[in-house]
Amino acid sequence: MVLGFLKRKKDSSKEQTSTADTRDLSQPSEVKTEEKPKELSQGLQKSRGGFLRKITDIFKAKPKLDAEMLEELEALLIQSDVGVKVVQRFVAEVKDSLRRGDEVDYDDFIERLKAQISPIFENEDFADLEITKRDDGPTVIMVVGVNGAGKTTTIGKIAQKWKEQGKSLMLCAGDTFRAAAVEQLQMWGERTGVPVVSGAENAKPATVVYDAMQRALNDGVDCLIIDTAGRLHTKTNLMAELEGVRNAITRHQSSAPHEVILVVDGTTGQNALLQAQQFDQAVNLTGLVVTKLDGTAKGGIVISIAEQLKVPVRFIGVGEGVQDLRDFNAREYLDALFNTNDIYTLNKDSEDSANAQIRKRKRRAV
Repeated sequence: MVLGFLKRKKDSSKEQTSTADTRDLSQPSEVKTEEKPKELSQGLQKSRGGFLRKITDIFKAKPKLDAEMLEELEALLIQSDVGVKVVQRFVAEVKDSLRRGDEVDYDDFIERLKAQISPIFENEDFADLEITKRDDGPTVIMVVGVNGAGKTTTIGKIAQKWKEQGKSLMLCAGDTFRAAAVEQLQMWGERTGVPVVSGAENAKPATVVYDAMQRALNDGVDCLIIDTAGRLHTKTNLMAELEGVRNAITRHQSSAPHEVILVVDGTTGQNALLQAQQFDQAVNLTGLVVTKLDGTAKGGIVISIAEQLKVPVRFIGVGEGVQDLRDFNAREYLDALFNTNDIYTLNKDSEDSANAQIRKRKRRAV
């Protein structure tokens, strides 16, 4: 685990407000990550193999598209979480084309699909976050999400990226119900040289947030990132509490929060979309981070969320390293998702894996 080498401080007299390390961690050897960033195409390999390879298999049987194939492809795209509305629009256009007598082969089908998806992103600068000290205080970013989505880790990675870019930051451990969340955030603070403000055990989140707002204003930092307790989007009382945290922020700085970012686990597919819808209703989301896309065949969920919520995707996670949390670029994402260069390798890997499973079952039978 990326944080495994970090040691917890054991000073029991330590103040509740962590000032992190006072060492100069601005040098590359201290802050720069040692791991080589994963290629985006590599990070989306499972997603690409999950549906692009299957599209290839369907066209292997028949090189030219017909109505029966289109029905099968429609089901495949929906199962890959590209989005029902997006798929329905696309299929309707292709059907019209087939009625006109147009011939549609594999390459044409892929280009048509990319052309259908591209406009969903074209009017958004999805990674354009203005991180700067404002007239009334810092840029305040509130980060929300359910347990297990990678929220606290994502905050740490964002802090490290922006620290390397020369931004002055502060983190607020607003998740007062999970002690490990506070410790985890403090570890990131120590690693990056970013101060972390925390409160007493079981303190009210709004109180900790209010204190952090005052500290950030006094210290003149560019940006305050606020972690919040993970909560199920279906729990009305917990969502109401989240609104209370937002109100505490606004009471201290009327223009804040300037960003409310939801972290969702890409492996959860359509459940990620349901989470986004519920959190958007509660706290008016301004951006999303989709994590763990390297571990799912449902990378199309990014398309589905962007199409239905019209909320910018700020970052996507395609690996465990800090550099694997990438600024979202729609063109690069679509090029990687529809990269056919290694599709035959994906086919071979899939066939080898399937054959290995068959051999394994046979050995067990014996």
